[in-house]
Amino acid sequence: MPNVKQIEELKNILLDRKKKLLLSISNNRDNIDLLKEQDIRDDLDYAEVISDSFTEGMIVNHHSKELNEIDLALKKMNEGTYGICDMCSVVIPIGRLRAKPFAKYCTECRSVFEKEENKKLK
Repeated sequence: MPNVKQIEELKNILLDRKKKLLLSISNNRDNIDLLKEQDIRDDLDYAEVISDSFTEGMIVNHHSKELNEIDLALKKMNEGTYGICDMCSVVIPIGRLRAKPFAKYCTECRSVFEKEENKKLK
């Protein structure tokens, strides 16, 4: 289990990332609003606006998911359950947490989770 100093270090990383994500989401939403206001003159302009809006929307969705994972990690820190695998309840190695501070699973369980997710997609 990460010690108090390590948790504080990881918490600061998570809070910094959260701030960046919130700014990015806000900027992308502003970009989508600007795209909606563009003067569309032909089918090519329309296709470009739709494509750009879709891309901005996908970025917002991806960042929103990451933001939710960060909020969950911060909640776990407050509850004292941070760094414990959601699947098998073993301590997630500090190296994995440094690489992905909002990791919910140890490496082995992450592999199992990804395999199950891939099966759902088929």
